[in-house]
Amino acid sequence: MPDTVVIENEDALASDFDETGEEERPLTFAELGVPGPLVRVLAADGKKTAFPIQADTLPDSLAGRDVLGRGRTGSGKTLAFSIPLVARLGEVDADDCENMSQFRHEVEQVRKGHAEERRADDFLPHPRGLVLAPTRELANQINDVLMPLAQIYGMTTTTVYGGVRYARQIRDLRAGADIVVACPGRLEDLLEQHALTLEKVEVAVIDEADEMADMGFLPPVKRLLGQVSFDAQIMLFSATLDHGVDEVVNTFLTDPKVHSVDSATAAVDEMTHHVFETTQGDRHELVRTLASGKGRRILFTRTKFQTQKLAKDLTKNGIPAAELHGNLSQNQRDRNLAAFESGDVNVMVATDVAARGIDVSGVELVVQVEPPEDPKSFLHRSGRTARAGHSGDVVTIVLPNQRRRTRRMLHEAGLKIKPIEVTHDSPEVLELVGEPAEPRFGWTLEQSQPAGNPRRRKNGKGAGGSAEGGERSGHANRSGGRNKDRGKDKGGKPFKSERKNRDDRKGRDREEREQRFEPKQNRAERRAAKFEGRDNREYEAREHRWEHPEIQEEKREKHEEKRNNKRREKYARLHEQQRAEAGGQRESDNRKQHSDDRFDQRDRFGKDGRKQFAKKQGAPSKKQRKAEARSERRFEDDRRSSRSGRAGRDDRQAGGKRIHRKPIRVIQDERGEDAKRHDRRMEAKYGNHDDSGRRGGHGERHDKHSGERQGRSYRRHANIRKAPFRTR
Repeated sequence: MPDTVVIENEDALASDFDETGEEERPLTFAELGVPGPLVRVLAADGKKTAFPIQADTLPDSLAGRDVLGRGRTGSGKTLAFSIPLVARLGEVDADDCENMSQFRHEVEQVRKGHAEERRADDFLPHPRGLVLAPTRELANQINDVLMPLAQIYGMTTTTVYGGVRYARQIRDLRAGADIVVACPGRLEDLLEQHALTLEKVEVAVIDEADEMADMGFLPPVKRLLGQVSFDAQIMLFSATLDHGVDEVVNTFLTDPKVHSVDSATAAVDEMTHHVFETTQGDRHELVRTLASGKGRRILFTRTKFQTQKLAKDLTKNGIPAAELHGNLSQNQRDRNLAAFESGDVNVMVATDVAARGIDVSGVELVVQVEPPEDPKSFLHRSGRTARAGHSGDVVTIVLPNQRRRTRRMLHEAGLKIKPIEVTHDSPEVLELVGEPAEPRFGWTLEQSQPAGNPRRRKNGKGAGGSAEGGERSGHANRSGGRNKDRGKDKGGKPFKSERKNRDDRKGRDREEREQRFEPKQNRAERRAAKFEGRDNREYEAREHRWEHPEIQEEKREKHEEKRNNKRREKYARLHEQQRAEAGGQRESDNRKQHSDDRFDQRDRFGKDGRKQFAKKQGAPSKKQRKAEARSERRFEDDRRSSRSGRAGRDDRQAGGKRIHRKPIRVIQDERGEDAKRHDRRMEAKYGNHDDSGRRGGHGERHDKHSGERQGRSYRRHANIRKAPFRTR
């Protein structure tokens, strides 16, 4: 059964039509009792007459009654609760002021009083207005609508949602934000941190309550409404009263006035639906064709991966596309949305996260690349076009395996649409697309929206949220009044936007961006471009070497011969130095041997020349034995050095290079793996020593007392060899 409008007086129904049966003109906001300052702000934005949901709810909401508004998406519910929210919280009555100057003076006095209150040490932020929204995008949209209305009354607004840092939100709250637009989760976190209190909330609004129920936000919504003052005005706007929304209404709303202008599944008269049946192979080309028009269009997919892939594919094919899905940070979401709102890109690829709360005017086409799961999502996706009285088209692309489910979903949504089998070049598709836009290759988000939050920029959308001379919400004027006399109209220094070379600089920047995305030249191309039209000697020399490789080979041989000569001279100097050192050592040893012999002879015959025998006649003394051992070692060293010197001279005479100075002795161990493993462990534990009276040789028993028997301490780690079975 369709929903009906609750009307207390039957004469009100007859007053909607005149005697000729034609509908009366729409009511203006002034006729509905909206305060004069708010009427001025709305008129400056081009809003002079009210939509049906606004005309029905404003009289009751301005009077302070609890309101339950039910209507389709895009019917103007945001403005329907924003106007009474600001009007009820305004502390200056515009009717008591003779003109706007007096009204602004009274507002300034009230603002100064609140500033004195915030300077107290025990100040705890206590907003007087609260708006709960299910998604960040919807919260930002509501804040954009509320901000200029609150500014005229000297009030400030702020947003509270997850995905961003707490610091900015807490700073805005401490700066005295009067109205908070929040998502339930982050607001509860701030309440647990005692960053604010809801005890002084006078007006509370719950927007898209059915969506909150679907997302599981109703329990925190109930906890938040339980902290609001019992006499606060509560307004709830929802498309349906299912999934527990009726329980919230019965618990927290007092004698609510119900206004329903459309059913939840009501379609818009200005919206035209199309169902295009295609194949899997032609679907991507069909989507690219639908996205190639000049007007704004939103493409909905089911998953985040499909959104990323489709946006990347469209951008690669010359159709710049911004993306909007849950994997993006809030900064990235705002930058993509700002690029779409500013007109830098005409295509937005999004998941259902953008199906609610994205209010961008001028969206001509909505393409559902993947049909949604339920009729409610279908209608909310379609509601991104044909808003505020404009017309729009909605295209649903259906594959053969999706026909039955899509037919059932459209029947539940109350739509009767005949499917059409099309391809990417069908007349129905080309007529819907219209004139295609010029391809733009190389577009990036950084090129359109530089890094930083566009919502916090000085000249961006939503940058004038405070009544303090156009300042941002919660921020002071950073210029400190230095720019108050600037500008051509005041005879001061012109701003950058007023300088004469502004257009020239924009043109240069555009050329630099275009050159940045041109394909880069390699080294040879850059050199050719550098010497174009001139005598390029380097290029000619390179070509000559390419045509005559024997010249390059001859140069290479000369270089190698020069390098070998240098090496020979180096090794000749080295060996000459070694021979000189060996000769000097030999002479020193001979002198020492001669002195030792004379000393021994002196000991043997004595000073008087008589022969003195040792204890054992004929046995050499200890000094003699040491001297003989030293001489034998020197003899062996000299023989080795002379042999290696002859080998080096032979190598140099042969023109080659001596690679190894000492012969490499290869030891082949034929023992089993267990024995080798045991030896390696013992060598790592006790050390590896040579065979000259030391332990650890191959085939020798590893005895822990062997070192002590040789007069050395147990476990001398300084003698551990790193690699086993390697001799020096």
